[in-house]
Amino acid sequence: MAHPKSRISKQRKRKRRTHHKAATPQVATCTTTGERHVYHHAYYDSEGNMYYRGKVMKKAAEEDV
Repeated sequence: MAHPKSRISKQRKRKRRTHHKAATPQVATCTTTGERHVYHHAYYDSEGNMYYRGKVMKKAAEEDV
């Protein structure tokens, strides 16, 4: 079984991994509302309702006049 000759520090390991990221965020279009949003993130529509995965998570507050 292979063993490293010396331990790699957290700082050195993290420096190496800083470049492993997506160049641009992936954007999805909701089938329910048609809004564009970042994958795996909740978003608000134009009426103020919060959606996640096509379902309403939080309704917009109605104002009484």
